[in-house]
Amino acid sequence: MSGHSKWHSIRHKKAAVDAKRGKMFTRLIKEISVAARLGGGDLDSNPRLRTAIQAAKDANMPHENIKRAVLKGTGELPGQSYEDISYEGYGPGGVAVYIEALTDNKNRTVAEIRHLFSKHGGNLGESGSVGWMFDKKGFISVEKSATSEVALLEVALEAGAEDLQADGDEFTIYTPLEDFEAVKQAITDASIPMDSNELTMIPQNEIHIEGKTAAQMMRLMDALEEHDDVQNVYANFDIDEAELESLASA
Repeated sequence: MSGHSKWHSIRHKKAAVDAKRGKMFTRLIKEISVAARLGGGDLDSNPRLRTAIQAAKDANMPHENIKRAVLKGTGELPGQSYEDISYEGYGPGGVAVYIEALTDNKNRTVAEIRHLFSKHGGNLGESGSVGWMFDKKGFISVEKSATSEVALLEVALEAGAEDLQADGDEFTIYTPLEDFEAVKQAITDASIPMDSNELTMIPQNEIHIEGKTAAQMMRLMDALEEHDDVQNVYANFDIDEAELESLASA
């Protein structure tokens, strides 16, 4: 999981830049609306909505924006209807890429995603072509300054976490999909602040890339993440940390 963790950490820092706040809000509003449409507006019975709203609060989204997104999702306010869709393909060096998107026009979105793959040395594949290479997991990060590794490990493992790693200035925790909510709640009950928490896709195996291939792959990742309909992008590349930091800041 090391490659995913390194990329996730850098992606998280990039997303925190104020210039991207508008883009972040758009993604969160779409996710809240879809979660409310599919599972209803009750947080207690809709974990996807609960997670989406917490992410919006963590991003300092105004309460009124959150409320409107929920009401649009439940149909109590008019609004666009978005559909969950995923895309799969290969990037430079044979890197597997899995994309989660929300769109109101599937034909437009697939054409634009295909173009981005072609432009950056990859190709869009068929449904199921790479999805089997990833496992859906819960991901939680906690700053090292917030707690000790021993204390966090005890709380997380007892609640169902399957792995804890020390990465730079933070601890990262991975959970089975079905135990994600329980682990989050246990960490909250222990008064340990979380830096981030989300459901993510973890690659089963990684491909090491470097140099020109690594730079091209990062350009593809950036282009996909900047697309208006794309919510999340996952890939099974591994790049040396120093090179990854350099490419991410370029």
